[in-house]
Amino acid sequence: MEVSYTPSLDAVKPEDWRRLSARATHVFATREWLLTWWHHYGKARRQLIGVVRVGGEPVAILPLYEWWKPGIPVLRFVGHGPSDQLGPVCAPPSDPVAAAAVSAATAAVPLPRFMLLAEQVAGDQRFGELTGGSHLYREANPVLRFEHNSWDEFLRNRGRNFRQQVRRFPRKLSELGAVSYRLANDPERLPRDLDTLFDLHRQRWGSAATSFLRAEPFHREFAAQALHQGWLRLWFLELDGKPVGALYGFRFAGAESAYQSGRDPALRQQPVGFVLLAHAVREALTDGMREYRLLRGGEAYKERFATSDPGLETFGLPRSAPARLMLAAARAVGGRSLGLRRIFNRM
Repeated sequence: MEVSYTPSLDAVKPEDWRRLSARATHVFATREWLLTWWHHYGKARRQLIGVVRVGGEPVAILPLYEWWKPGIPVLRFVGHGPSDQLGPVCAPPSDPVAAAAVSAATAAVPLPRFMLLAEQVAGDQRFGELTGGSHLYREANPVLRFEHNSWDEFLRNRGRNFRQQVRRFPRKLSELGAVSYRLANDPERLPRDLDTLFDLHRQRWGSAATSFLRAEPFHREFAAQALHQGWLRLWFLELDGKPVGALYGFRFAGAESAYQSGRDPALRQQPVGFVLLAHAVREALTDGMREYRLLRGGEAYKERFATSDPGLETFGLPRSAPARLMLAAARAVGGRSLGLRRIFNRM
């Protein structure tokens, strides 16, 4: 097993990255997502891309960069912020080669002292166990795993109230106009469809400057690539041809994810969001997806659909006595990045 570090995401061959991100099973591990993130957020910071090879073939990528430089360097995963999952790009730790590669990559970071803030790693990845990382906090990450062959079979295994609402709510909406669903699949129309998505999201949250709106240029660039790759799932719910709800997500490596949404506030008393999400879940099941991911956050509507919650975990990996002191201080503020920044300024 050979570990090397390179200063550029471009140093890893696209075909190798494509193969490993498919094994990681989430779109946030793809080369396209991370290169787009770097274009918008990386600035002039230093990349540290760990590549683990066995017999010359890459088996894991550790995409890091130097987020904080003065004093003790703080490393973070490329993609933090917009990404809903981070971590090594490799097979799950049930693969012994991948597990050994993660351990080797974190042990071989080419810095004499540093702190790695490993955020939003899937709870079933055993990251702390493999690296010796110290657990900081956990976030919800609900998932609906399909164990049924049809939508009707799926509904039969849900609660009575859920079944009734899935059937009744679209009829309730149809009293206001003809209900239809549209999937964005035209590259020429995509800019206008994204205008509609962001407008509905903006209307939903009023004057709030949400993280999704702040990342609009990033998402516009990536959505075009995702459509080209066949990953984009941008659904619209329309009444008499007018979009009143939008659901932005991705389909990758056998799993579909609901990333963000928006709706017409004039219909705030109507179940627009529930109806559109149920439609997207039904389409994913019908098309043979193995699971539907509701992504980060424990909102009640997600729990209604989910069958499990592996969670997302954040760890600190201190390498040196000052870094261990830094980690101890970070625990006092729950390990959140803004709290860490205040601590670093003081130190």
